[in-house]
Amino acid sequence: MTGENLLGVPPTLLNPDGVVEALAASANPDVSPGGSELEALARRFPTSSLAWALLSDQAFEAGEILPSYAYARVGYHRGLDALRKGGWRGQGPVPWSHEPNRGVLRSLYALRRGAEAIGEADEVVRLAEFLNGADPTAAAAIENPSSAASERL
Repeated sequence: MTGENLLGVPPTLLNPDGVVEALAASANPDVSPGGSELEALARRFPTSSLAWALLSDQAFEAGEILPSYAYARVGYHRGLDALRKGGWRGQGPVPWSHEPNRGVLRSLYALRRGAEAIGEADEVVRLAEFLNGADPTAAAAIENPSSAASERL
């Protein structure tokens, strides 16, 4: 599969939720925000799947698997809410190239990663299929943040 839209369903393009802008306005953009800053970000933007995905990533990197999974689960559900609000009907592309979509895709990725870490095999398969169906390039972009296609967030 080449990643082209074979279903004819138009891509879902979410509106910005303010998180990227808030991160860009932070004091030192070269330093990743710490725990308390990310928690404050999630409190300020509780519907943002990106805020929850960032918390999930931070917890996972600290070896906190269950909190990482829980943060990702919240981001996933917030992402589903945003997708539905954006006109998504359970199928069709959610392109990584559209920056506001990245929070949803990162939450899907983080939830798949967490499900794998706790041995939830069926969920890993379901989420991998969901992520690949949304955008087959997303996982690689998330795993290789230095590549030109992925960018920081």
